[in-house]
Amino acid sequence: MAATMLSSMLATTLCFPSQNPNCGSGNRKSCRSSSSPAYFYPSIVRYQDRLSAFGPSPFPPFCAIRGHLYRMGARRSTSRIFLPHLVASMEEVEETYVMVKPDGVQRGLVGDIISRFEKKGFLLKGLKLFQCPKELAEEHYKELKDKSFYPKLIKYITSGPVVCMAWEGIGVVASARKLIGATNPLQADPGTIRGDLAVQTGRNVVHGSDSPDNGHREIVLCIKLI
Repeated sequence: MAATMLSSMLATTLCFPSQNPNCGSGNRKSCRSSSSPAYFYPSIVRYQDRLSAFGPSPFPPFCAIRGHLYRMGARRSTSRIFLPHLVASMEEVEETYVMVKPDGVQRGLVGDIISRFEKKGFLLKGLKLFQCPKELAEEHYKELKDKSFYPKLIKYITSGPVVCMAWEGIGVVASARKLIGATNPLQADPGTIRGDLAVQTGRNVVHGSDSPDNGHREIVLCIKLI
């Protein structure tokens, strides 16, 4: 377990140490005293310090780790590792609104739904459990006011507690829609929330924003203002 954690730390390190002849010797003090620039890895230091409390560490000294990283970088003729697929600009990150409807809360599906979004890699930014008042439900679904099913929808949403969530991630709006599935559960693909957990359009367990703008509006309306 410990070896796996340390390997993970090394795999995600972005900087290599300087060309210090003391690196790899196990002498952390001499390594730090070098006049050449150095890159330190606080997470590895803290991890090794914690392990030292339980006896001799099975891992190489800190400087040896730095030396290994430098040699690995030299073989690649570069002083740094760059992982562009792990770097996202702020413009790519979105927020979306997801609501577990009264039937989903009553059936105890909230944990399952949250787990699906977390496994996808999205970040839960906010969550509230409350009884949705009629005025809020009407404002939330105002775009559907002219639909014949609107009165039943409002009655359904206000019939019990709901769980409102704000999720953040790259492409989270479109991905959330795919995770949720088609409005009609009978037409939703297996593996989606509605495809697995619902059978009626009027009781389809969960709501998700259809655009970034609507996601922001619904987050402000149902999470930040309640």
